[in-house]
Amino acid sequence: MPPILVEACVETLAAALAAAEGGAGRVEVCISLEVGGVTPPDELIRESVRRLSIPVCVLVRPAPGAFTLSRPELGLVVEQVRRAADLGAAGVVAGALTDDGAVDRVAVEAILSAAGPLPVTFHRAFDQVPDQASALEELIGLGIRRVLTSGGARTAVEGASRLRALVDHAAGRIGILAGGSVRAHNAAALVRSTGVAEIHSRTPADADGVRALVLAANGA
Repeated sequence: MPPILVEACVETLAAALAAAEGGAGRVEVCISLEVGGVTPPDELIRESVRRLSIPVCVLVRPAPGAFTLSRPELGLVVEQVRRAADLGAAGVVAGALTDDGAVDRVAVEAILSAAGPLPVTFHRAFDQVPDQASALEELIGLGIRRVLTSGGARTAVEGASRLRALVDHAAGRIGILAGGSVRAHNAAALVRSTGVAEIHSRTPADADGVRALVLAANGA
């Protein structure tokens, strides 16, 4: 069985470097995690790409708040996706919902088109979708690479049974990236109970802390 990949969610270059040193397999760069995260500045993207040897994914979310996008907001998202690609990102993290909480196909298609060959992760807007199984099928059909989710619960641990169901439903057709208060003390149990191959965590800016999470996720 391949090792569990830890995606480190980071807001600074120091945290990104610590994540790489500590054994994370990928980073997601963003800022303002206190409001759920928004698009990071160009300089953070550029320097992370330049200094790290692991993939750097970029959260594209121009502003906090609802996951619905007006036409001008979608235009800004598309522009930021293209900018992230130009800066060397290995992938983008984005998404959008309709007013009734369904996947916004028009927005997702525009995001995928702007991303070109870069893989797109659908962010935790997914946790607000009322029918996650149907939404997962829709995202598979659209070509989304993975979904970041807590299974619709407050934390991934609380949503473990739903995460297990999503992993089973996905059957390898799309990645299920478990996120939501994943830490070293609960990572091993979460992996065992859900069967996820990847976890997402807001990691500390110290390599030892990241290393502890990576080891725990892999049962060491």
